[in-house]
Amino acid sequence: MLRQLRRAALTILKRSGSFELVKNSNWRQQKLLILCYHGVSVEDEDQWRPYLYMTAEQLDRRLNILRDGRYAVLPLAEALQRLYRKDLPPRSVALTFDDGGYDFYKRAWPALKQYDFPATVYLTTYYSAAQRPIFNLIVSYLLWKGQYAARVDLAEYGIDFPTDLRSGESREQIVSRMLEWTERRSLSGKEKDQTAASLASRLGIDYETLCRKRILQIMNSNEVKQLTSEGVDFQLHTHRHRTPATEELFRREIRDNREWIINLIGGGREHFCYPSGAYRPEFLSWLAKEKVVSATTCDTGLATHASNPLLLPRLIDTSMRTDLEFESWLSGVGHFLSRRSPGAFAYVAD
Repeated sequence: MLRQLRRAALTILKRSGSFELVKNSNWRQQKLLILCYHGVSVEDEDQWRPYLYMTAEQLDRRLNILRDGRYAVLPLAEALQRLYRKDLPPRSVALTFDDGGYDFYKRAWPALKQYDFPATVYLTTYYSAAQRPIFNLIVSYLLWKGQYAARVDLAEYGIDFPTDLRSGESREQIVSRMLEWTERRSLSGKEKDQTAASLASRLGIDYETLCRKRILQIMNSNEVKQLTSEGVDFQLHTHRHRTPATEELFRREIRDNREWIINLIGGGREHFCYPSGAYRPEFLSWLAKEKVVSATTCDTGLATHASNPLLLPRLIDTSMRTDLEFESWLSGVGHFLSRRSPGAFAYVAD
């Protein structure tokens, strides 16, 4: 009900000209909207996790709104420099994509090139090197695709309770148990991939076909090199998509991530995104020691010159957000009508 009321209010505000008024205001010119994307479906991922993925058609509509609205889509580094210099152009926006999934290479970048929009990809590197599906995500995806099998015996994976794959809650409980099961056995990445293949077989799903389609995989080194040559900005997102609570391990994640990227494509790599949007106060000093100059969160909001550069807010854009809601945030109107809260989209590589 609350969301319906908000959408009704936005419709009235747009028709009244409020979107245009705020969009072209001095208030909006002092703000930077950093957009956050997690995935563009290669196949049906938006149906599996609509709060993470959108379709290529939806992304194209978003980019069309940006173009037709005459928004200044800036490279992230330039946008941040100008934010803190207080000389942003009107209607400033920066586009960021988390993780570096193959879907960015396959779906997002071709669309961005058509509109000549720059983008930053926060690349997590373990699965870029490993070139296998992200284990806990592929397990969740397989269970979703196999949900019409209803109940299935998964005892060999440590699942000792009745399973009903039609229930999202039950599927996520199974994922948690399977992760615990693999951790107790200290399975390697290869062994986890074999486990995922075995699960797919039990559910009647062709795992090799999924792998050939590169579903839930990270871009490989050749793809990263190619997109770098075409202008994509790759930045830091930790090596294993995790933020350990101890300084030594946290900073090692940054160093391993940076070293992998620099060895591949060079450059300093000084911008960072918190995996899953998770951060603690002590992280800021650890990032500073690693000479990181900016860090984006999953906290919803517009960045201002008063924003802590290591706690920058973004707008997470997914298939669950309507074009009207998206446009309201571009203009700045959405800032006044939204409850701003952190997001969480976790996976951990090991």
